[in-house]
Amino acid sequence: MSRENKKIQNLDEFFIGMSKRREKGVYFCRINYLSKEIKEFLCKYYDAARRSGVIIEGRIANPTEGNLSYYSEIMGMDFQLNVGFISSSLKKWLPRINERQREGVACSIYDSLNELRMSGKTENMLKNAYIKFMCWLYYKFERIVNQLGQENVPKLLYCGNISNYELMLISILSDAGCDVVLVQPAGDAGYLKLDADSKKSIEYKVSGGKEFPKDFSLKQLYQEAERAEQNKRVFGDQAGIMNCTNAWIEGKGISDIQQAPALRGDKTDLFYNCYYRINGVWDKLTYVNDLYQFFLSLKNEKRQVVVVNNMIPKPTPDEIMRIKRGNYGSLEQMLMDLQANIQYPASRQLRGLFIKAFAEVITEESKESGINLNRLLNKAVYLLCWIKRYQGQLFHNWKMPEVGCFIYKGGCRDANEALFMRYLARIPVDVLILCPNLNERCCLKDTLLYELNYQDSMVLDKFPEQNAQLRIGTAAYHAERELDTLMYNDSGLFRDRQFAKANAVSLQTMDREIKILWNNDLKFRPNFSTVDGVVNLPVIFSKISGVKDKDVENYWISIKQLITPETLVIDHAPFISPAAPNPMKMYAVEFFKNGRLNRNKIKNHPAYQYVFLREEMQEHILDKLESLIEQKLIKGTFENGTEYTIVSVALNLPKEVTRLVQQFDFTKKNPKLIYINTTETLISLEDSIYITFLNLLGFDVLFFVPTGYSMEKHFNKKLMEEHQIGDYVYDLQVPDWRTVPSAVRKSWRDKIFKRG
Repeated sequence: MSRENKKIQNLDEFFIGMSKRREKGVYFCRINYLSKEIKEFLCKYYDAARRSGVIIEGRIANPTEGNLSYYSEIMGMDFQLNVGFISSSLKKWLPRINERQREGVACSIYDSLNELRMSGKTENMLKNAYIKFMCWLYYKFERIVNQLGQENVPKLLYCGNISNYELMLISILSDAGCDVVLVQPAGDAGYLKLDADSKKSIEYKVSGGKEFPKDFSLKQLYQEAERAEQNKRVFGDQAGIMNCTNAWIEGKGISDIQQAPALRGDKTDLFYNCYYRINGVWDKLTYVNDLYQFFLSLKNEKRQVVVVNNMIPKPTPDEIMRIKRGNYGSLEQMLMDLQANIQYPASRQLRGLFIKAFAEVITEESKESGINLNRLLNKAVYLLCWIKRYQGQLFHNWKMPEVGCFIYKGGCRDANEALFMRYLARIPVDVLILCPNLNERCCLKDTLLYELNYQDSMVLDKFPEQNAQLRIGTAAYHAERELDTLMYNDSGLFRDRQFAKANAVSLQTMDREIKILWNNDLKFRPNFSTVDGVVNLPVIFSKISGVKDKDVENYWISIKQLITPETLVIDHAPFISPAAPNPMKMYAVEFFKNGRLNRNKIKNHPAYQYVFLREEMQEHILDKLESLIEQKLIKGTFENGTEYTIVSVALNLPKEVTRLVQQFDFTKKNPKLIYINTTETLISLEDSIYITFLNLLGFDVLFFVPTGYSMEKHFNKKLMEEHQIGDYVYDLQVPDWRTVPSAVRKSWRDKIFKRG
């Protein structure tokens, strides 16, 4: 039994169950124009048709020869124009439909074919139309036919220029109880040639509608809507406010930041923030005082201010452990799950901004070359740690249009810090990055960033938050610093202890070159260089095996000639016994936790032994300790707890070593270690750690092994260059160096024939 096509009043009526409709019936409407309302409706209807109906975009393909052959095999080629024949045929052709559905479809097919008969179509033409309808029902629309008569009305969505037979078939389904939406990007003219009086369907009048674009596609429209919905889930609810970053500023640096947020703009749906990087200084005599007065003005205005100097402290293991995370198969899945770590109960609006900014910068980061989901997750965890750490300081009792201020003196050192700056610039925070020393470069790149550049440069240890921190140089002082810059920048000349960072690079040499290089300043050695404030130290790490010509006396003399004031000598193995007391052993586990060296805990611990060293040398020691573990140079690292032995040895260096380290200038003579092993005793694990660590610090390390026995048992790879200088000699005793001559003794032949 067919259902009457009802006139729709509101597009939402399509999604109401049959029993709750104003009038019991189905809807068949045409849409000829596009609007925001129609886009939203089509996406919703597309989804409904995808779940319980059929979508046609273009034309319904005619039955193939295979389709017709199968129909002929099952049904034969008989045809009668009566409801009983059609109903009986449907029962055989579509056995899954029930009696009521079959009756409705049969009556609808009969009515359509009867119209054709009355319009003058021949019996053969009616038969062809009937077979086409039956094939279409079986191959294309069985899904709809099986749902006819249910509370949830099946949906048919057609987009394109409909043909006469297609319209007849769709009308059959509509009459049988199916909702139909006919989308006509080319307009209604073609349809009205087939149904001039709009008896089969009703045009839906679109308020403020526009013509469809030429490349319109239902699938594309739905995909765009899906992406928008996914973005909403990923980026969160923007809560009605957005950032207006730098668009309002005058380019006056700290003066712009001092402007009260309420006076920056009048749109209530925007927050107005600054995002500045200032390279160099505007006036060496006033720069520090100007910054101090700027800081005071922010505090007097009750602005929330955070100041960070030289580096953003890395997340601690505890901070990292508090970030809830899982295993992810896609960026979207990761972002949606990690959002739970961003909370701000006092303001849903502000939390929405946090989530949006987080998703934006991580999505941008995902487009970087060489990035994978695991590395991206690590970056996201770092970012979330910093968000949690600074959120309370920047947004205490926040309300619109307040804007906090994050001041970073020194500039971004790595990609993680740059990511955090990009995040802060997209929430209600003024971001000020100060790089007064032009020799130090900030790695941040961002299209939103506004940059001011000054020609003058100066070294500033800390941002001046208090009067006690103010150190203002005189004109003469700054003139001397400028002269320093001219003399010591790329000139091959170096100030005392000009550099704070260095990396050791082991030289490959001939054995006779060692004596030549041994007492040279590092800057005169091959492959010495300075790059971005880091010195590459060409150091010696070699093993001398055997004794030349078995001449033991001259062997000891040649070693003594290498013992300089900067040289430590070990003359027995092992130097450090595994059983030797070490006060750092009991703390090694807390110093190295979760695969990370906890520098703050080490430097603030009462047992820490290097607190008296220069700050940059303390950092150098901890840098190389980290490298020794990360590079797994010692066997057993991350396998049997050797990393804790490494920590305990590196943090318990003898006093004579720490004194050499304190004195060490990376461009001058480096400290040295000579290790002599004349016996069969192997060096200990602790000795292997000790000498490798000193090598990383920049020591020359030279083994003398007259027996040629192995010293490399605990190394994971070849670290030392070995030189075979003669036959192996055993059971030697290391002499008292005071009794060893300083020069090689010449034979009487040398004295006669090689004099002069």
